[in-house]
Amino acid sequence: MIRLVFLLFFIPTMLLSQTNFEKGVQFMGSGKTELARIAFENVLKENPSQIKSLEYLGDIAGQNKNWDKAIVYYKKIKQLQPNNAEYHYKYGGALGMKAKTVNKFKALGMIDEIKSSFEKAVALDAKHKESRWALVMLYLELPGIIGGSETKAVAYSNELMRLSPMEGYLSKGYIDEYFGRNKKAEINYLKALEINNSKIAFQKLYNLYAYKLKNSEKAQQLKEQFEK
Repeated sequence: MIRLVFLLFFIPTMLLSQTNFEKGVQFMGSGKTELARIAFENVLKENPSQIKSLEYLGDIAGQNKNWDKAIVYYKKIKQLQPNNAEYHYKYGGALGMKAKTVNKFKALGMIDEIKSSFEKAVALDAKHKESRWALVMLYLELPGIIGGSETKAVAYSNELMRLSPMEGYLSKGYIDEYFGRNKKAEINYLKALEINNSKIAFQKLYNLYAYKLKNSEKAQQLKEQFEK
């Protein structure tokens, strides 16, 4: 009984003693993103340029597919810290997701800024893998007339290979699969899986077997082997 009374008294007191930022981080950790959003917004009322709160709010907006809000938050943090590669990457990513929701004419007008954001991240951080992945996918998806290029996609895939052989082979497999070179994609995905028996490498190869090569036997064998 004494312990229960202690907990009922102590926990609310502890929460009250926390800063809004600490509360927000705690709520994020427990998946309570709406409560986290309120806490981080309260931080900004006192300090509109608190970078980590702005970043968390951008992340929450992104999780909710509210790309307009995410763009606003990420744009502010990249302006506050222009030498931070991650912030340029997140801004470019939010722009890219927004572009997929608008008409083609408007999306065309966003491409240069999306590309330049990822390229800025690459220039700022020689080891930033996510921005290189983003550029691989961007150069594949863009039509050649507006800058799409397998050659450029391969160049960034080669950079990934230097940073992480597993991700290098995954990206090469992704490029091959995109162009329907499924047997080559299989070889690259197998190499990635040999290096690191990761879930993402397994999933890429499994999907290739199941949906592209239509080989249910190989897909099942791979699944059984992975789950051992």
